[in-house]
Amino acid sequence: MPKTNTPQQIRMDAAIAGPLLMLAAALLFTMLNLLIKQIGPEFTIWHIGFYRFFGGIAVLLVVFGRQGNPYRGHNTRLLIIRGFTGSAAFLSIVTAIRLLPVSTALVIFYAFPAFSAVFSYLIYGERLSKAEIACIGVVVIGIGILFDFRLEGGFFGQCMALSGAAFAGLTVTLIKTLREKNGPVIIYLYFCTMGVLVTLPQFVMAPRLPSTGMAWAMVMGIIFVSVAAQLLMNQGFFYCKGWEGGVFMSSEVIFTAIVGIAFLGDPASWRFWVGGVLIFGSAVALNRFKASSMKRERRLHAENPG
Repeated sequence: MPKTNTPQQIRMDAAIAGPLLMLAAALLFTMLNLLIKQIGPEFTIWHIGFYRFFGGIAVLLVVFGRQGNPYRGHNTRLLIIRGFTGSAAFLSIVTAIRLLPVSTALVIFYAFPAFSAVFSYLIYGERLSKAEIACIGVVVIGIGILFDFRLEGGFFGQCMALSGAAFAGLTVTLIKTLREKNGPVIIYLYFCTMGVLVTLPQFVMAPRLPSTGMAWAMVMGIIFVSVAAQLLMNQGFFYCKGWEGGVFMSSEVIFTAIVGIAFLGDPASWRFWVGGVLIFGSAVALNRFKASSMKRERRLHAENPG
């Protein structure tokens, strides 16, 4: 007689699988950040973006393309918009990683939960609690500490990291609607497709193929690591609550900072530590407060369905 899992065992499996999938995704995203940082300067953000997006389409179509029309989704217009905002976020953070110490770029980028909270208020009218507003204020303070406001490459890189955070915050907000009737594969497929459309013109103007075995390995690494990280993260959200997944994914900042400081010689000034702690801590707190707010709203709705 086949053995069946009890509800307690299923909950225990989910409690283990969720964190493991999220931490694995965070490690892979850390590896992606390092590949982007280390690949040769002859590859511009347009080359990196094109290879990442085109390779993502190829992998997704090979794996999932046999199930009918892979682009058949609900709310195509919003899928396209989310694809463009996600592409802008990726290209912005790639630019920042190329110009800044990778640890600093990631710390600024992970201010995106604050932007997500603001966009949720502007687009969906979701209320912001006093605690959430305080967290957003602390994020702004942390960003101000990290910025040195000198008009040179570092300042532009900081602005691009912040731009990436804003686009990522908008993207996360739009996904809330898309998830209602679209699976993670279709959302990611549109993201990659819009990314190809954005990067293709610049890539065609100055096409570049890897010329060495190492360059090929790094390009293929960017493709497969990014796809694997994205799919692991999407799968992890099936086992984690939204705020839990956000907290686990925030470990990408810690992993990247450790590698950047220990192996790439990233500077770790007081600005980095103070600003980083304020941004990272506030991002984690925002995820937690948002989860508590949603739980409270569901409870009120259940008590007063009319």
